[in-house]
Amino acid sequence: MKRAVVWMALALALVTGAPTSRAQAVPYQLDRTHTFVTFEVLHFDTATIRGRFGPLDGQAEIDTAARRGRVQVAIDVSQVSTGLPVLDALLKRADLLDTESQPRAFFVGESFEFDSQGRVTLVSGEFTLRGTSRGLVLRAQRWRCYLNPLLRREVCGGDFVGEFKRSDFGITHSLPFVSDTVRLLVQVEGIRQAIP
Repeated sequence: MKRAVVWMALALALVTGAPTSRAQAVPYQLDRTHTFVTFEVLHFDTATIRGRFGPLDGQAEIDTAARRGRVQVAIDVSQVSTGLPVLDALLKRADLLDTESQPRAFFVGESFEFDSQGRVTLVSGEFTLRGTSRGLVLRAQRWRCYLNPLLRREVCGGDFVGEFKRSDFGITHSLPFVSDTVRLLVQVEGIRQAIP
């Protein structure tokens, strides 16, 4: 008799909408020691000019069950580094990165794609540079989550690639001798945070 009562109670709870377990977005804080952006621009159709921004600040939320996520990143463009101080100074000028009046760039990605294993394969969103915003797609070359033995927390990250036209952001200096297309290589790792 007791067993029948228990089963009836369970059935009633299900019918009346008792709470069930639901997937939840997991928050991550970007790890500044492993999150940078490298840019590449072809120079006179010969060699490639490369530079780096970072470390980067940002947060992400990923819900693999619901196949969605969100990431927001702030980039201090005044800290551009090419390895050549004279080129760094040139890039900071008003007709290039304009770091004096626009010292930060931003990326907010709200469209995620995942593979059948739940790995992130693509993030698309809005990239803001020099106060101008345009769409940007970042495709994952790899993505993995693991339990970090030092932090004893889950860490997720990977490498992403994307491209944009610098002229779309008002940067036309040295065209066409220096390519209009800028290739981005993004390395990112996020440390799992407690779910609020």
